[in-house]
Amino acid sequence: MKILVITGSPRRNGNSNTLADYFIKGAEEAGHNVIRFDSAFKNVHPCIACDKCGSSGECVFKDDFEFVKNNIVDADAVVFATPMYYFGISAQIKTVIDRFYSINGQITHPKKAVLLMSYADTSSKEAEPIISHYETMIRYLSWTDAGKVIASGVWVADSVKTTKYPEQAYNLGKSL
Repeated sequence: MKILVITGSPRRNGNSNTLADYFIKGAEEAGHNVIRFDSAFKNVHPCIACDKCGSSGECVFKDDFEFVKNNIVDADAVVFATPMYYFGISAQIKTVIDRFYSINGQITHPKKAVLLMSYADTSSKEAEPIISHYETMIRYLSWTDAGKVIASGVWVADSVKTTKYPEQAYNLGKSL
């Protein structure tokens, strides 16, 4: 299985990146081909709604999104790893998702999807907006949720490592 992991944290050792690391380790041990795109360290221009792509053509911007485009179309699964930033997904991963519009016609078919999310709060209610966004997006794309790891109560970089969440991410990667 080909898996594209898209991360959104600007902290290299951040909690959502740690979840992605564990997920990838499990997926690779299961024999899957995993490709990672760390959006916070790439140049992806925001969509400007020019509609030159017609949702199935060429985007006017030639930037690092080309890597996503070249790997998402034939991926069997797409993983989104994001911290909660002000009650939403990070701007870096949102910019990548917004650019999906340019390849909409090529990716709106069955795939598996995974959400790996970390946030400082401990209330599950605070995670609902991101989960809802993820579920709405994959429903629109005709993708199937293959699992979620929602890591609450982690704020300081690397604090997720002392929780149960890395093992959950690892097991989810291994189980795909």
